[in-house]
Amino acid sequence: MPVRNSTAFFYVITAGLLFLASMFVHAAYRQRADVRSLTAKRELVRKLELTDLSLFTDARYTRHPAMADLFSAFQDHPFSLEHFPSGSLLGPPPHLMRHP
Repeated sequence: MPVRNSTAFFYVITAGLLFLASMFVHAAYRQRADVRSLTAKRELVRKLELTDLSLFTDARYTRHPAMADLFSAFQDHPFSLEHFPSGSLLGPPPHLMRHP
């Protein structure tokens, strides 16, 4: 038996909305379940006095964004192009974007 296009569209939209709702339910469940683990990790970071998260491994100004300055990307040569792919994914730290 053929299904009308509008009925098929309704089924697809309904399935997508159910999937979206299940993702929100799962996120809320995991957030409550991970509280103990996150508390332990926060305590470890505080105890070891760790700095910010190392996001990329290639360049020092993408490894530790909070410690980057405006010219660290150009220390090899002032007119050098960005040759690390992570440099195009990570913007400058917020404290460098503030104007006095």
